[in-house]
Amino acid sequence: MYFALPQEYRTATNDELRERIVEAKNRLGSRLCILCHHYQRLELVPFADHLGDSYGLSKIAAAQKEVEYIVFCGVHFMAESADILTDANKKVYLPNPLAGCPMADMADMADVLEAWEHLQELGGAKTIMPISYMNTTAGLKAFTGRNGGVICTSSNASAALKYGLDRREKVFFFPDENLGWNTGLAYGLKPDEMAIWDFSKRGGGLPVEKIKHARIILWKGHCHVHTNFTAEHVHQVRAQYPGIKIVVHPECRPDVVALADANGSTSFIVDFCKKAPAGSMIAIGTEINLINRMAHDYPDKTIFELSGLTCPVCANMYRTTLNDLAYTLERIEDIKPVSVPDPQRGEALLALEKMLEL
Repeated sequence: MYFALPQEYRTATNDELRERIVEAKNRLGSRLCILCHHYQRLELVPFADHLGDSYGLSKIAAAQKEVEYIVFCGVHFMAESADILTDANKKVYLPNPLAGCPMADMADMADVLEAWEHLQELGGAKTIMPISYMNTTAGLKAFTGRNGGVICTSSNASAALKYGLDRREKVFFFPDENLGWNTGLAYGLKPDEMAIWDFSKRGGGLPVEKIKHARIILWKGHCHVHTNFTAEHVHQVRAQYPGIKIVVHPECRPDVVALADANGSTSFIVDFCKKAPAGSMIAIGTEINLINRMAHDYPDKTIFELSGLTCPVCANMYRTTLNDLAYTLERIEDIKPVSVPDPQRGEALLALEKMLEL
């Protein structure tokens, strides 16, 4: 996909862009709702009508009744989900259409369908519930809904796993193996009750007996940002700053999660920082834009990223700029919205509505 902003937006100063965004927002008024994910650039946050994680923003999108335009400052799967959860009178826009998700791309539809066909030998949907992380394409959300499964986010992964194992013998969880593994451990499963399906290998690289014994079959996928954090980072920070609190995202490696003081979704991390007493020192294992905003919002606390010299940035979240937002708002009547076609839309909606019920 090729995308280039007109020159007037590329050459405008930040002050000019801010003025144009404010003017466009005022013109659109109550017809417009801007959703902004926690990982977005700091300069975009003041223009958000709602700020949150993918789960919270999905609930907000679903609750919109009067607005006509929803502009989602995030990545593609988020805008797709917002389109699925809203009625046909709403139009959803992604300011930078190149903002994707490498983790979502790790779960290719053909690979998942091949794995599911293999799992038919164990009863398929009769015994196995697919649980798809929000970080997947609309096509895989539709696959999940079609087979009686549920979508989860890092906010409700534990509830989704309980939902699945209360109803079926096994869960097929994709695409993030770390979130699935950490959630399984928190649920009380033992490591030998979890198996990792390697889509690059025949039969997932798993013996049949291993699959039969497993309660969760985890897709071999990961977030490149969160896997940068290591147990060594935790040990180094604790040695350098005695008494420090460490909070990480559950997409981090299991050994990192085990060593942290707390782990949870981006909204959980925001709340953790908010509730920490003045003078606290907090190291965070997640995307750098959220960490920088926490340090900015709570100057009475020392907040920094866990991995030290590295910069855990999500390049796709970082794609959206003031330039993109100004262009989208000023040209909104002319830009093509994000649109998920039927029957994919209806099937994905089944799984997303279960997510919201949880």
